[in-house]
Amino acid sequence: MKIEFVEIQNFRKLKSCHIALSGKETVFVGANNSGKTSAMEALILFLKPSRRKEITTTDITLSNWHNINQIGNTWLECSNPEELNLSIEQWLPLLPSIDIWLDVDITEIHYVINLIPKLSWTGGKLGVRLSFEPKNIEELYKEFNKVFGSAAEIASKNIKDGKIKLSLWPQSLKEFLEKQLLHRHFSVKAYLLDPSQFSNPVDGVAKPQKLPEDSLELESEPFEGLFKIDIINAQRGFSDPKTSDSPGLGNTAGSLTTQLRSYFDKHLNPSDQPNEDDIEALIAIETATKEFDKKLKDSFSSAISELQGLGYPGFSDPQITITSKLNPIDGLNHDSAVQFNVPNSNDTSGQSLLSLPEKYNGLGYQNLISMVFKLIRFRDEWMRKGKAAKVLDIGDSIIEPLHLVLIEEPEAHLHAQVQQVFIKKAYSVLRKHEDLEDSGKLSTQMVVSTHSSHIAHEIDFGCLRYFRKCPAGIKNNVPCATVVNLSTTFGKDDDTSKFATRYLKTTHCDLFFADAAIFVEGPAERMLLPHFIRHNFSILDSLYITVLEIGGSHAHRLKPLIDDLGLVTLVVTDIDSIEENKTTKVMPERDKKYRSSNDTLKSWLPKIEDLNELLNLPANKKISENSLVRVAYQCPLNVSLTEGGVQEEVIPYTFEDALVFSNITLFKDMTKSTGLIKKMSDALSKTNLAEAVKAMFDALIKGKKAEMALELIYQKDPKDICTPLYISEGLVWLQQKLKDKGQDYLVSEDKTGGSKK
Repeated sequence: MKIEFVEIQNFRKLKSCHIALSGKETVFVGANNSGKTSAMEALILFLKPSRRKEITTTDITLSNWHNINQIGNTWLECSNPEELNLSIEQWLPLLPSIDIWLDVDITEIHYVINLIPKLSWTGGKLGVRLSFEPKNIEELYKEFNKVFGSAAEIASKNIKDGKIKLSLWPQSLKEFLEKQLLHRHFSVKAYLLDPSQFSNPVDGVAKPQKLPEDSLELESEPFEGLFKIDIINAQRGFSDPKTSDSPGLGNTAGSLTTQLRSYFDKHLNPSDQPNEDDIEALIAIETATKEFDKKLKDSFSSAISELQGLGYPGFSDPQITITSKLNPIDGLNHDSAVQFNVPNSNDTSGQSLLSLPEKYNGLGYQNLISMVFKLIRFRDEWMRKGKAAKVLDIGDSIIEPLHLVLIEEPEAHLHAQVQQVFIKKAYSVLRKHEDLEDSGKLSTQMVVSTHSSHIAHEIDFGCLRYFRKCPAGIKNNVPCATVVNLSTTFGKDDDTSKFATRYLKTTHCDLFFADAAIFVEGPAERMLLPHFIRHNFSILDSLYITVLEIGGSHAHRLKPLIDDLGLVTLVVTDIDSIEENKTTKVMPERDKKYRSSNDTLKSWLPKIEDLNELLNLPANKKISENSLVRVAYQCPLNVSLTEGGVQEEVIPYTFEDALVFSNITLFKDMTKSTGLIKKMSDALSKTNLAEAVKAMFDALIKGKKAEMALELIYQKDPKDICTPLYISEGLVWLQQKLKDKGQDYLVSEDKTGGSKK
């Protein structure tokens, strides 16, 4: 049994999204504020019954409140309550719900007998909807109408001279429910879904089935006995030992000492239903107790004698006796129960080992050890290891067939290598048990949300789920998120998919967390482009832009991925002019029947090979149909070798000569340089522009371009270097595109009592 997928509706930014879970590990990735945490919270709040009271009004998709408040307004405006629509149907499309779809083998029917919708079911999909909805709409209507009417009456009586208008609570149905009344009137209800009515998602958007009007609520928890759900939250309570706000031991959920004490109490405590293995420890405790009691009696005899000299105890008063009780778990009930031995210290000299309490160890190690130990504890509790099995009721003795572990942002405090180690080992820790390693009957599914490219790097790309931001489309709406299953993007076993996977494995998967991407041709562009952005494009500099070095002959291979991610992308490439019927490189010139050898220009954007067409192409033709990708390549420039001289047209061949023509004075002054910069400077000293262009072209064919960029950065302040025109035009487009995309909320008049967005 496994969870095949979940569909979340109306929960924060997740208006209606489909999330397929892999059989073992699933990792949520995406840019900031894309919906990863919302998805994890939805799973936690709905699947853990004890957490459902934490659902708040802010968990309802913000744009839905307009319609919910309209329901409240209709109630207030209606003079005849009998004419009101108090059915649940108008609420269901607006409230949070989550559909859990299981893949169950027919041999596991005994687990799911209460979830089978039809007697004809023979295995496969089973669905359950958990819906947050009103308990009793009529009671909600009556209380809201009464409270609102009372507030309106008080406000009308206190208007002074008609000038001051009071705004008393509640002004809307939303305000009414916000004031600790949500869970008085709402709860999570469960319904069976019909597998035969399931609709596949379209572009990551779920198409949840409509429940029949006669659907009956399930009387019991649908997943009780089916799932064991464990959670590692993002906030794990680690803090500096010197800070005044360091939480106490009892409140430190992340403390390894606390976890060890809990594990000992549940699985190892020899006092709890002892067996033969515990007898030796219990004898030692009993012996220590007797010896300690004897010592206490001797130590307190003098003090007790003094009390007797004062007349207490009397003949009818109880006698004072000092006894001890040694509980094994008390030995772990202090801040220094867990210590870390200092390396290279030993007891060969008769001295004690050097050690420090756990709170003095680095936060990264505390976090790593804590998380791994939690995984061990989750597994052992699930498998009823040790004492835990003895204290269970008979009804609890059956092990749940599915263990679902949710981990939020495991990268906290961990450096890159440790992040990679954790994610590689976490699932194997959850399965390290003799009844799990080769078992097909008991399943473990681990779901991780992360902002770390290092974690994404270590996971098979088929396990990644990319949360893609979608802009608001209409008034009173908000941007939402859809989920891209990257197993379909990388699923094709062809050269393109192999290249994309191998390439991303070398770049730490920054694409999955970026606001935008810039593909560049070579190392020179990669080194200088961040400086161009920093000194000339302040908005881009404040965003997470990933710059990837990938040549023009390969950039187009990432097109399927860019299309799936919906990522705004600027492709900075070279025009790569060659002769008409040969592959010989030539200086770009007009009207020579030259063409481009650049595969990106030929097969991705703008899908043109003829050099003349490329040189004459207007800017709007360099943008993709979905307006998310723009290509930038060398364009004609008008320059003069001398200040104030007659300008002539030149067509750069590559980034380096475009950079030189954009900074003629700067490069002319670099006569004492070496290598390629020296050749560029010498070329600019020629009196004829055509000769200068030819000299640069010859130098670039054999020159070391990366060394040129390094020497330029070393000798000149990057802020003094002008950006080549074709790159500047591309960055202007990118900056404007991200400004437009960043308008998350559409302005609209607010007539529902809420704030404007």
